[in-house]
Formats: sequence, C-alpha cells, structure tokens
Amino acid sequence: MEFDEFTAMNTLIQSAAEGEPSRLQAGFEGVRQFFADSEARFSRFRQDSELSQLNRSAGSWFPASPELFEVVREALDLHRLTGGLFDPSILNALQRAGYDRSMDEIKKHSTLPAASPEKWVRPQFAKTRLDAKHSSIYLPKGVQIDLGGIAKGWTASKAAVLLAGYSPACTVNAGGDMVCLGLPQGQSAWQISLEDPRDEQQVLAVLKITAGALATTTITRRRWLQGSQPRHHVIDPRCGQPVESDWLSMSVFAPTATQAEAFAKALLMLSAAEIQAFMKPFPQLRFLAVDGDGKLWGTPQSKEIIDVPEYVQ
Repeated sequence: MEFDEFTAMNTLIQSAAEGEPSRLQAGFEGVRQFFADSEARFSRFRQDSELSQLNRSAGSWFPASPELFEVVREALDLHRLTGGLFDPSILNALQRAGYDRSMDEIKKHSTLPAASPEKWVRPQFAKTRLDAKHSSIYLPKGVQIDLGGIAKGWTASKAAVLLAGYSPACTVNAGGDMVCLGLPQGQSAWQISLEDPRDEQQVLAVLKITAGALATTTITRRRWLQGSQPRHHVIDPRCGQPVESDWLSMSVFAPTATQAEAFAKALLMLSAAEIQAFMKPFPQLRFLAVDGDGKLWGTPQSKEIIDVPEYVQ
C-alpha cells in the first residue's frame, strides 16, 4: 500500500492505494489537484469562489458549474431526507457563533468577541430551486449556504474514483470523510481506526468496512471561546446555535460520502430514542455514536462494522 498526505479545504487529506509506486504517483497528483480545484470552488472564505458568488446572488438565478450544481442538488435531497436536520443554510449562524474565518485564523485568538443577541429566523433552504436544463440555482433571498462538509465528502468521492483509475484498491480520507473502493489484497474489509473523541491519540475501536463511505462528525475538535461561551462548528438549524448533543462524535457508514456526512450531522442532534425511530427508513446505513463516557452506541446492524466488545445497543 502506498500513501500520500497533504492539506486542503482546511483539513488533512490522506490517500492510500495499492499498485506500482511510479504509476500511483500520477493518481496521487490528480487527487491533490482535484482537492485544490474544489477548495477554490467551494470555499466560503474566498470572495472569488463560486460558492461566494452564489451566496451573493441570492434572490436571483445563478448560472452554476456542473460541480456546484451537483453538490447543491445533493444537499437539497439530503435536507429533505433528514427532515431538515442537515441544513447548509446555517452560514449566518456559524458566523454569529464566531466561525467567520478559517480555523487556522480562529486558533490565533484565545477568545473571540461575544456575539450580540439576535433572534434566529431559520432560512428557507428547502425553497431553493434548480434548473437542470440551464445548470442554474436560485437561492431564496436571505439564504446563505455553507457547503463545507458535504463538499468535502463529495470531493473525497470524486477523488477516490480518480485514484481508482490507477489502483484496484484505494481510499481517500478528507478529515473524517473517508471513501473506500475495492479491497486490499487478501483482505475482506478495510481496517479503520476510530479515534476517541476525548483523546485523538487514542483508538476507541477498529471498524471493518467494505467499499463505501464513512463520515465522522465530532463536537470536540473544532472548538473555540466566544466571550465566555465555548463554541463548536456543528449548528443545530432548529435554533441557530451550536448543538447541545448527547454525543461527542457520530460516525455513519453509507453508500456515498455525501449521505454519510449529512446523516452524521443529523444524528448528532438526536437522542438515543430519537435515533432509533429516525433510522428505521434507512436500513442500508450504519451508525456508531460515542457518548461522554466513551461508550459506543448503535443499531444491531452496526455491530457488523465494529471489532470491539464494549458496545451499547
């Protein structure tokens, strides 16, 4: 197995693939370039990005690239599928919580200024309209979107397909959004370490997954102080505030990285009882939640992807 590692989209990108090193180098370079292109297109921190241009066009039709159109279409589908729990139109709430600059910039300050109190009026992302014939997007007036997580998952998926052109078995991991294609030689599954959200140096479990996507969302990594209030990057769209969760992290194994990403965020907002009912229509998905004591929770089907005994059903 050959490896490559770099930083893009404000996160660590790790690629791995089996094959001839000299041939794989071209695949790794293609992955790097694809992530650079996606960052330039989807970054909300770049005023010249296509996403920023789309946000400035809210209230009128915007001619989008095929890439942006595809990600917004998937975001809309997943918004509806999760009953609105996955909602990219929380950009204003993120900014009010202090996430108005990159995490690298936030880390330069011990404390950000306190936010002024403001009533949350939830944007109507569901009213976004798409014109497939003209590849155009209409964001309702006042709607501003952040495609960070889903764009990262989408990019990892496309990059893995690109890398698969050079390798029979490969994986791309974009800061917790992992896509696996094929299987390592002689193996029946990929062995994936699940970090303990309380200590990233510790492995909480080993997951065994076949081809598909795994996304992990946690409230313990991207954190900062705003005034005297601790903040993190997962916004509950129902109230416009960082979610107060029963879970430290949520991992979802799904057919696609965009599904895994959206459902990981949605499930993080639900209690154990709520999750059981929420997941019934989605038997193809597997989830693992980590509570404050480091215990793992999931459905009976989730046991298929886990290799440790400490598990609560």
